[in-house]
Amino acid sequence: MRRMNQISQDEMESREKTIVKTGFVGIVTNVVLAAFKVTIGLLSNSVAIIMDAVNNFSDAGSSLITIIGAKLAGKEPDKKHPFGYGRIEYLSAMVISMIVLYAGVTSFTESVKKIADPVIPEYAPVSLFIIGVAVIVKIVLGRYVKSVGKRVNSSSLVNSGEDATLDSVISASTLVAALIFMFSGLSLEPWLGAIISVIIIKSGLGMLRETVSQILGERNDPDLTKDIKETVKSFEGVQGAYDLVLNNYGPDSWNGSIHIEVPDTYSADQLDCLIRRIQEAVYTKYQVVLTAIGVYSINTRDEDIVKAYDNVKEMVLEHEHVLQMHGFFLDKENMTIRFDIVVSFNAKDRRAVYNEVIADVQKAYPDYQLQVAMDADFSEK
Repeated sequence: MRRMNQISQDEMESREKTIVKTGFVGIVTNVVLAAFKVTIGLLSNSVAIIMDAVNNFSDAGSSLITIIGAKLAGKEPDKKHPFGYGRIEYLSAMVISMIVLYAGVTSFTESVKKIADPVIPEYAPVSLFIIGVAVIVKIVLGRYVKSVGKRVNSSSLVNSGEDATLDSVISASTLVAALIFMFSGLSLEPWLGAIISVIIIKSGLGMLRETVSQILGERNDPDLTKDIKETVKSFEGVQGAYDLVLNNYGPDSWNGSIHIEVPDTYSADQLDCLIRRIQEAVYTKYQVVLTAIGVYSINTRDEDIVKAYDNVKEMVLEHEHVLQMHGFFLDKENMTIRFDIVVSFNAKDRRAVYNEVIADVQKAYPDYQLQVAMDADFSEK
């Protein structure tokens, strides 16, 4: 396990360096653009350009928050936070989305003020050229930051990249408004500013909603859970893999647990060896730490029990919204039957489905005491 932890640490450090580097690129680029735009805005008496500059300063702040978030998230686990600080990145992404939202509301307020009390701008060709260059720079910056964010799985960088792309739209709209004014004398700056502000507000709310969803805890990735289960079932002796639960403690940081079905002939040392091999394989392939692997024992030595398993399974799966049955074990000596059923979240009343299953099985096996657990598939589509 030491070797695996070392690999994980190296990957984390590389990811952190990438995020910090990208964040610094964003800070420098936005500060330079903001300085040019403030100068142009003051000289041309353009509120749209000045607001655009303010937006660049907020972007620089977003990049700084991304860097701070990445640094804090990279802290080693300690006694107070034994699962690490990875979720801080989600908080930094939330802060960035709130900055975007604030910038949109502020821009909308200023635009409405200028609609009520318009100011005639004065543009120079050099100013418009610089704004045009700024549009191109922001487009390139947005694509770069967003692509890096997706590659290293950083919500903060993805949000910053989307924000930069929106900024390029703002700058382009400002440029178009300036050209229209120069050729027609019609000032559309405040109106365009109001429309763009609404778009920014909508984007900020979308970012905030997505980040809050991540913090609350989203369902497991169906493809990832499927792949992990297939890997687990590929081991000799494992006849089923169920109840996979994955807990996210930050980007690319997963802990989980799973149940496996194995024959009732397996000894403790065989199980211990099998479980350790499964844990190592899952971590190596998916960087998921299986902290616990439970065991369901399958009856293999009694033909009557095998037939009962087939009968009960057929009976259970006839019910709508029952996705699977597992963990079946019939104890003749103590007259008990135990198994788990997975009831879909699509069921109007999951408890009612569970009770119907219990009633049917109990009717078929009246002399047995039933021990049935209702499970859920946390990756259900």
